[in-house]
Amino acid sequence: MKAKKIRCVITAGPTREHLDPVRFFSNGSSGRMGYALAVAALERGWEVVLISGPVSLDPPDGARLVKIVSADDLLAAAEAEFDSCDVIIFCAAVADFRPASRETAKGQKHTGPFSLEMIPNPDVARTLGGRKRAQLTVGFAAETDDLEAKASRKRVNKHLDWIVGNLVGGGRPSMEGGENTILLLGKKGERWEFGPAPKADVADFILGKIAPVLENHG
Repeated sequence: MKAKKIRCVITAGPTREHLDPVRFFSNGSSGRMGYALAVAALERGWEVVLISGPVSLDPPDGARLVKIVSADDLLAAAEAEFDSCDVIIFCAAVADFRPASRETAKGQKHTGPFSLEMIPNPDVARTLGGRKRAQLTVGFAAETDDLEAKASRKRVNKHLDWIVGNLVGGGRPSMEGGENTILLLGKKGERWEFGPAPKADVADFILGKIAPVLENHG
């Protein structure tokens, strides 16, 4: 009997939370890690849906690209793909907050201090992790310190099977860079360290660890 083709959804890149048509809040994610994961998944013969925030990367041939901008966009796109996927990898760097209101025209420059009301964005990984049935869920945690403890808590709180942690800041390679050093933690106590290495190698390492579990999952 022919093996079932694994259907993989990957979120990548940053979100943008607009204050007006010109200004927005975002982060330094380049999307390179998520796009590298998409390439690695395609090389394994998986069907790939790549849900991407605004980046300057070309999508890999063979992936179905879904473009998003905001965290709300990302949640809607991921929800639309979630029920039919075998694995979802939450690699996007989602803004935690957004402006409480969005202006329809460009705001004028303030001449002094001003305050801005911000409201929480949906936690995409936690929302979908809490709804999973047979899907395997993989998340990312970028931290400035206490990586293992914080990543472990996030894995549990977001109902994830796996989490990939990496340290940022303090002179370490930036989110925009081409290399990464990771700590991969699984719900059954699995623990692996990898890197520093090119993100393509990191992606292959991650999928190499979760693929055997995925192939026997559900």
